[in-house]
Amino acid sequence: MRITATSAVRTRPADPIRISGVGRTFTTDGVALPVLREVHLDIAAGEIVALIGASGSGKSTLLRQVCGLDTPDTGSIVIDDRPVAGVDPRCAVAFQEPRLLPWRTLAANVALGLPRGTGREAGAARVDALLRLVGLAGFRSHRPRHVSGGMAQRAALARALARSPGVLLLDEPFGALDALTRLQMQDLLLDIHRAEPTTVILVTHDVDEALYLADRVVLLGSDDTGAGSTVVRVIDVPGDRPRDRGSHDLAALRAGLLEGLGVATHQHAGDGNVPPDDLPPDDLPPDDLLPDHVPDRRGADSRVAHDRSPHVHAAATPAAGDADTPRTHA
Repeated sequence: MRITATSAVRTRPADPIRISGVGRTFTTDGVALPVLREVHLDIAAGEIVALIGASGSGKSTLLRQVCGLDTPDTGSIVIDDRPVAGVDPRCAVAFQEPRLLPWRTLAANVALGLPRGTGREAGAARVDALLRLVGLAGFRSHRPRHVSGGMAQRAALARALARSPGVLLLDEPFGALDALTRLQMQDLLLDIHRAEPTTVILVTHDVDEALYLADRVVLLGSDDTGAGSTVVRVIDVPGDRPRDRGSHDLAALRAGLLEGLGVATHQHAGDGNVPPDDLPPDDLPPDDLLPDHVPDRRGADSRVAHDRSPHVHAAATPAAGDADTPRTHA
């Protein structure tokens, strides 16, 4: 089932962000633990930026710096030409868990995100619009225990959007969902961004999710000195959203990001980034293992689809009625 967002009324524009030389060190029992160092990043208004990195690389810490839940030791963060100083009302945060109040209805939970001073009628209209936006208009009176995890997370997104934030911060918002619901929520987030175009910073461990959703992917990492993480790579993701999840361009970027995360991709000829038709002649199976009706592949222009992996060769197709000829097994 596709979850489709509808339009809602947004009351403020998206904000740009400038992160300049941010560093953060935590101290426990007198021992200093550098987490971030010299982080520089400019984010345009309305852009979606994904932060990835190994566990402990400071992704969530940087997110907390942006919204003022934590203060950097060095450097500065500026949102729309005004420095962040304390908890910033221009930002809203959605976490991995929905964190809904169990005794409140979904509508009442969404209303918690409204700015102070919002009138009763205006607030009710905004909540109704957001529930329609995330596909929960028919569940406004339900309590969190009566809905699925994906529905609860949609309510949490609606609550985060209630104040029309200039910056929306998402800390692994789909990490606790099953695989299918996660894919549906990714598409819903893109629908929401089209309807409510705010600036989004997304923390995720899922490289595919980052490449599918973001305009840019920022890789945080550190060297062997233990001096804390910084920006080690920024990737501009090609193509308009929604993107083709099976794109060869995304596959190539995925391999590079996984390598940056220290994960081997185990690419073989004919897999991933190398389309089978582009394999060199030495990677084609011997001619005597091809079906009789296929001409010499090394000199012919015509091509047929078959497995050209150097590890798997296609056996000859038996002639009709030839019971003694072995057949190809999958």
